[in-house]
Amino acid sequence: MSSVSSSQTFFTIARRRFSLIGMALIAVVVLWVGLNIALSHAIAPLFDDHIPTWVLLLVSSGPLYLVAMPLSLLLLKRVPAIETIEYPMRLGEFLQMFIMCIPVMYLGSIIGNVLSLGVTNGQATNRIGDLVSGDDIWINTIFIAILAPICEEWLFRKQIISRLRRYGEKTAIVLSAIAFGLFHINLFQFFYAFGLGLIFGYIYTRTSRLRYTIVLHMLINLNGSLIAPLVIKQIDPRILNGTMSEEEIMRMAASPDAGMGGMAILGLYGMVLIGLMIAGIVLLIVKRKSWEFYPAPDQLPVGSVVRAAYGNVGVIIYLLITVGLTVWTLLQ
Repeated sequence: MSSVSSSQTFFTIARRRFSLIGMALIAVVVLWVGLNIALSHAIAPLFDDHIPTWVLLLVSSGPLYLVAMPLSLLLLKRVPAIETIEYPMRLGEFLQMFIMCIPVMYLGSIIGNVLSLGVTNGQATNRIGDLVSGDDIWINTIFIAILAPICEEWLFRKQIISRLRRYGEKTAIVLSAIAFGLFHINLFQFFYAFGLGLIFGYIYTRTSRLRYTIVLHMLINLNGSLIAPLVIKQIDPRILNGTMSEEEIMRMAASPDAGMGGMAILGLYGMVLIGLMIAGIVLLIVKRKSWEFYPAPDQLPVGSVVRAAYGNVGVIIYLLITVGLTVWTLLQ
């Protein structure tokens, strides 16, 4: 067989495998959204005006974690994963990675909020933010800070990166991060999810141990679903659910005694976050040159990466579906 024929065969196989990964992701999204819509309509008559948060999360997460993700293995297993050596991460390295996640999370969130509100002239609603800021903090913690990190890291890091890293570590990490960001079907969340996906992907590639990214993911989600809401509730719980008027907020801020304990806690929390953000930005700048990427067994030539990884039916359809759903949710 000529070298040209051999390279064409290699490219065709690689492209087909990327497409299968895309098809698996399509199956996850279609099953998840479809079952979510069906179940939502089925339970609506059972509740009068307000569906409890735990029911909403169960209807959303149940089909995803119990049906869509397990069934995706039927397609994922058709792309062989390569055996890799597991490496431990020292506590100091782990803490540095966590600190680097802080500015990525908050700056990405700011970008997502600004774009969402700008595109819709301030009409967009962050439904995830509204859900997290509800009264069922412990229910949010179970679903958002525990179950979501375990299941999402299993799919986007272990399954995708383990099966695509043979074609290039950077290629696998970036594709996984894009897929992870779009999977949230929410412009408010896309940018920070994509940024965190890059960091999580690098950690998993270097260690081959999912425990590190799961714990990082849990810590980040725990901050948003439990710690931040609890801190704000120290001032007045009505701030979270939007029932406190602007006039009341201004009056409370002007009063020397009202909510002083809560304001002190909020101030301390804000100072810690600002300090972590500054430290994270410094670490990102200092450490960027020390991040290592090793040649893969079937490393794709630079000129063929985009065509193989993104120019295939599966990934193209996944991108179209998730972008379309993101736009649709933004305009609702």
